[in-house]
Amino acid sequence: MIEAAGLTKRYGKTLAVNNLSFSVASGKVTGFLGPNGAGKSTTMRMILGLDNPTSGQVRIGGKQYRELKDPLRTVGALLDAKWVHPNRSARAHLRWMAKSNKIAESRVDEVLETVGLTSVAGKRAGGFSLGMSQRLGIAAALLGDPEVLLFDEPVNGLDPEGILWIRKFMHRLADDGRTVFVSSHLLSEMALTASQLIVIGKGQLISQSSTEDFVSRAAENTVKVRSPQLAELRSALTQASAQVTDEDRAIVVSGLDSAKIGEIAAANKIVLHELSPQTGSLEQAFMQITGDSVEYHTGLEAEAAEVVSAAQ
Repeated sequence: MIEAAGLTKRYGKTLAVNNLSFSVASGKVTGFLGPNGAGKSTTMRMILGLDNPTSGQVRIGGKQYRELKDPLRTVGALLDAKWVHPNRSARAHLRWMAKSNKIAESRVDEVLETVGLTSVAGKRAGGFSLGMSQRLGIAAALLGDPEVLLFDEPVNGLDPEGILWIRKFMHRLADDGRTVFVSSHLLSEMALTASQLIVIGKGQLISQSSTEDFVSRAAENTVKVRSPQLAELRSALTQASAQVTDEDRAIVVSGLDSAKIGEIAAANKIVLHELSPQTGSLEQAFMQITGDSVEYHTGLEAEAAEVVSAAQ
């Protein structure tokens, strides 16, 4: 488990992380989300003792990182995939790390096979693509068979097959009872990977909840309806105080659930061809909840924010 309490980090006049408290439980994949500049990378660096907090503290299994003996056996992390000496081979890089933490050399070949790098283990890491470097970084994180794993943007540079692999792999790690904490800007992927979310903005906690609760709390659920009698159905639903918008050969209804819509259609002898609840997406929920915490807006993002605000 990871526990942060009152975590604060200042760089001169810049407040990067502001009194941030959260916990990351074992046995689940927890996503760490926030707009650019929200303080995610700084927080991860403080967890790993790479940056000292101005105030507050963060503990891993009840201990600060600097108190851990042979830390790779407790915590594995991927923060920068290119943090490898370019002239070292993948195998040499991992052997160096293993020796520094008294890890058996046989473990090196095990993790290389796990991440699919056995065939290029003897090649210079400096010649690796970003996707291969990500796999090497994941291998390094796994080297000590740790109980806690931190990944910052682990799917960058991976092809669709690689993204699917890392998603399933994180699920297996969590199923083994490990603590898995992962940051990513790919919200569609986080929706499939993380069962829990910690969302921050401008260095402060915005939300800590299950992914399902985060989406349902922020995004209004609607029902998509298709019928050969759309005009009659639209009129009946409007009279029942529902909000109805047109879609291609269908309508989208908010304010009523699918059961009530079906009852209204039946009462008016209206045939239905489709009656399907539509849940909001993580992306929609994220934009709605973090809109006030975005520090840098492009013109298109500002326009999108105005559209979201007008729709609410």
